[in-house]
Amino acid sequence: MPELPEVETTVRGLRPVLQGQVIRSIETRRANLRRAFPDDLRQRLTGARVTDLDRRAKYGLIGTDRGDTMLFHLGMSGRWRVDPVELQLHDHLVIETEEGRRLALNDARRFGSVDLVPTETLAAFPAFQLLGPEPLDRSFDAVYLRAALAGKRTSIKLALLDQCVVAGLGNIYVCEALYDARIDPHQMAGDIGHDALVRLVDAVHLVLEAAIAAGGSTLRDYARPNGELGYFSKQFAVYGREGEPCACGGLVARYAEGGRSTFWCPACQGTKPLKRRRKS
Repeated sequence: MPELPEVETTVRGLRPVLQGQVIRSIETRRANLRRAFPDDLRQRLTGARVTDLDRRAKYGLIGTDRGDTMLFHLGMSGRWRVDPVELQLHDHLVIETEEGRRLALNDARRFGSVDLVPTETLAAFPAFQLLGPEPLDRSFDAVYLRAALAGKRTSIKLALLDQCVVAGLGNIYVCEALYDARIDPHQMAGDIGHDALVRLVDAVHLVLEAAIAAGGSTLRDYARPNGELGYFSKQFAVYGREGEPCACGGLVARYAEGGRSTFWCPACQGTKPLKRRRKS
């Protein structure tokens, strides 16, 4: 599933194509993805000028001068294709601009979604109402995190996947951040001290920034809007590496929790933190 870095990479890829452009036409080539396309999508967006492209958690936001914002979620396999020569079977939404550019939202599994809401009511969108801060915002720091985790008797791994604690973090990047911070993913969230949380916040920033710079992770069908594959998976320290050697000499292990696999190094997590994100 595309996670925060993949969505951020997607938004950055769409920005030079859509920012400031007028939408000449918008076509839905089927009735629904995970849920139905908005009935008035074409009416409200045709002729609108795109004023802003942004991201909230794992949603991409396309704002317009008509006071509406189109939200898209990539689901399990969604991606935008820029200026496709021919449309494909799973290109379910097509946008054309007056400049002559064409964008196709391709989603073979159809677990993605498209919504259209008044921009002024974005905060009230159901998926946004209880979201925690963005992990790359200044508000996400050790002081905040200690308050958010206080008294929690769940593992730090599951706590970081709670979107009410921090928005947009997914399984891959939580595993990698906990490794970089040298924190045992089993540890109770409420028991983690301030110094470890400082390391953890720094690790989250470093892992996400490295992943965004690498264009995300190529898992299953994900690709950037220009068609290139993300290559952050080549930098995975633990994710998907069960039984392989860790940099410390130990072996990467895996266990299941909350329906997800957690990858970690029992030999070194919980000891001295890495000074920086290793490079490929």
